[in-house]
Amino acid sequence: MTDASVRVDVWSDFVCPWCFLASTSLDKLEAEQKIEIVWHSYELRPKGSPPMPETYRQRILAARPQLDALAQEHYGIKLTHGPLDVDSRAAHIGMKYAEEQGVGKAYHDAMFRAYWQYGRAIDQQDVLLDVAERVGLERDAFVNALETPNYLHQVVADITQAQALGLQGVPAMIFAGKYLVSGAQPYEVLNKVVTDVRARLVSSV
Repeated sequence: MTDASVRVDVWSDFVCPWCFLASTSLDKLEAEQKIEIVWHSYELRPKGSPPMPETYRQRILAARPQLDALAQEHYGIKLTHGPLDVDSRAAHIGMKYAEEQGVGKAYHDAMFRAYWQYGRAIDQQDVLLDVAERVGLERDAFVNALETPNYLHQVVADITQAQALGLQGVPAMIFAGKYLVSGAQPYEVLNKVVTDVRARLVSSV
């Protein structure tokens, strides 16, 4: 029983820097602990949102040096920011298709890196196709998937579930369907959470 797998449901958006940093902690956690990570879509700026206010844009730009320093110091990652005001919906739709094809993790990592380490506009079809082909997805099939209602419905279902759970920001991680952890927590924190959750699961049996 002490080896029981712990499910971790994670809501995130590809254009969220904290989600990218959290994903690197989760990668390390997955290598060390017996967990099942299930990624869910979330849109910080849903499709059809009005243009980003200039004051908010300037605030984001002003905070970049501090964010870059934190990423380098605590995660060993050099950030190269993608453009602001990117619509991430197509990237999320592609993720659902990639998961169905068995390359969800590779696609997820590649899409994050395309935006946060290569500074690419992940709402552009050529960028999406480049990521898809890099993880082994066939070009025409991927294009068709982006227009397939079923994958869009899965994305919308994730967002609806987040709203029902009262999640108001990402990354949001729910361990064993009960314990919510928010923000870009370092590996050490997440490792302790899994250990504590597993102990609770064992003691409740």
